[in-house]
Amino acid sequence: MTEHDERVDIVKDLIRDVPDFPKEGIVFKDIMPLLADPTGFRMAVQLISELFDGLDENDEPFDEPDVIVGMESRGFIFGAALAQKLGAAFVPVRKPGKLPCPTHKVEYALEYGTDALEIHVDAFPNGAKVLIVDDLIATGGTAKATEELVEKAGGTIIGSAFLIDLTFLKGTDKLSHRARAVLSY
Repeated sequence: MTEHDERVDIVKDLIRDVPDFPKEGIVFKDIMPLLADPTGFRMAVQLISELFDGLDENDEPFDEPDVIVGMESRGFIFGAALAQKLGAAFVPVRKPGKLPCPTHKVEYALEYGTDALEIHVDAFPNGAKVLIVDDLIATGGTAKATEELVEKAGGTIIGSAFLIDLTFLKGTDKLSHRARAVLSY
């Protein structure tokens, strides 16, 4: 997306800022109005799907993902929609205790606390090409933990895609694989 794309403006206009949520000093990017708008949501999923179109920084084509991994909970929304669009499998990364079979677990720091995530041990075959998807990257803790989980489960990460990147928090700097976002703040 090197040229201006009016779809980006439409999607951006459907995301509202909520000051002082979940605590004072944080401006929360609320995607609920976007999700409530069928056209806007469809545009957002299309824009995410286009993040890895074409060539990478080494002029090599990007691999199509076999699996989309989405993190609890908003990553489920965008990840599942993107998986359906691309004809890929969808695998959820969940909070501890939510998955019924044996799991890998990673603990991580959030921008305002700590948490943990889990993935099924048999989430995908070894070497499956995995694209990690979430609505937003802030400090990068959740995305980095998800990278670790995917690798523990035998996946090959081809990148991470986000609707929103809060660039001032430098979350993508923590990631081991290429990351792209539709919107940057």
